[in-house]
Amino acid sequence: MLEVLTQKLSGVFQRLGGKGKLSEKDIDAALREVRLSLLEADVNFMVVKEFLSRIRERALSAEVGQSLTPAQQVIKIVYEELTAILGNKPSKLASVDRPPAVALLVGLQGSGKTTTAVKLALHLKALGQSPLLVAGDTRRPAAIEQLRLLGKEQNIPVYGEDASLPLTISANALKQARQMSATWVIIDTQGRLHIDEAMMEELAEIKTSLQPLEVLLTVDAMTGQDAVKVAQEFHRRIGLTGLILTKVDGDARGGAALSISSVTGVPIKFLGTGEKIAALEPFYPDRFASRILGMGDVLTLIEHAEKTYDQQQARELERKMRTADFNLEDLLEQLKQIHRMGPLTKLMEMLPGFSRLASSVTDDEGEKRLKRVEAIILSMTPEERRNPALITGSRRRRIARGSGTTPQDINQLLKQFQEMQKMTRALMRGKLPGMPGIPFK
Repeated sequence: MLEVLTQKLSGVFQRLGGKGKLSEKDIDAALREVRLSLLEADVNFMVVKEFLSRIRERALSAEVGQSLTPAQQVIKIVYEELTAILGNKPSKLASVDRPPAVALLVGLQGSGKTTTAVKLALHLKALGQSPLLVAGDTRRPAAIEQLRLLGKEQNIPVYGEDASLPLTISANALKQARQMSATWVIIDTQGRLHIDEAMMEELAEIKTSLQPLEVLLTVDAMTGQDAVKVAQEFHRRIGLTGLILTKVDGDARGGAALSISSVTGVPIKFLGTGEKIAALEPFYPDRFASRILGMGDVLTLIEHAEKTYDQQQARELERKMRTADFNLEDLLEQLKQIHRMGPLTKLMEMLPGFSRLASSVTDDEGEKRLKRVEAIILSMTPEERRNPALITGSRRRRIARGSGTTPQDINQLLKQFQEMQKMTRALMRGKLPGMPGIPFK
């Protein structure tokens, strides 16, 4: 998602980088391109207008620091304003003072609500909570059975009744949750193909009766501005505490993600990033903004590694990323294990310097390129992997022959790796414009 926007913004910044000093005309020309890119990505018109107005005002009044080029100053401002329209700070689930707490999942039919309920339960379970899933969707055929099967696969209890009203089911589930000492009750409510009066009345009745701690709307990110309209109506009628954007991994323009919080005032709390039950990520505005600008997302990458690798491997990866002591030998080792962490293109987006490559390939193409990269690195000597500066023209030709590639392929890999090292070092030390250093425990 948003890969086209990332490519276009990168192009704008590259053109600005070639100028020693930015005039008002340069800034206006760049902002016109940014405006078109945002509108093509289906970002809300008013959000775009206010966003660019703030950037222009700051870009024309800001003093360029001695360590920054004019283009870097603009990138810094764009990053900060992107983070602002995305919500500035992450919004977590409310703390539970008196369990069980109720999370009411609402949304239209087809938004991925039932699967998201299980994803949320698994997320809470990983945090040490005891969730109970409630099959409150009695209208959609097989919805109850789907929830039971998914819950059973993840060893998460599911409460359901085949012939009761949703309010009765929810009330009885709450009693069951108290008996089993559950900390969270996650209710999968009924959806419709469109918003109607009966659905809203039913949800309002359940909310009044159960007093949920969280009312979370699942919205399909691929529906663009329709998702924003749906969120506005749900928030107006029943009051939302958070949003979960589903199908973020889909082939969408992605404008909903950049519009929905700003328009509704409701924070995005989670992103559904794939079909697997574990594919639910807490939403971090600053990290999302970083990925849009092609700067990667090292923190999320490390969090993925912590879930996938053992603690010793995770600590070693953290140490190498923090000290920028990350060579081609380490990259080869990570590539060998990367399949366990999720789709390749998604992970590449998190690597500084590799996001533009990720946006230009499908997962199948990514697998082929991954094998090519592995072949190139395996054709190097151990000394070359640890110190790529040793690789001269003759060595490039030898590596190309050994890996079945071309010297140009070797040059491209080395260039991308150098960019990755440079950006990672800047991220860790807080030297990248507008971005804090990466905090490590």
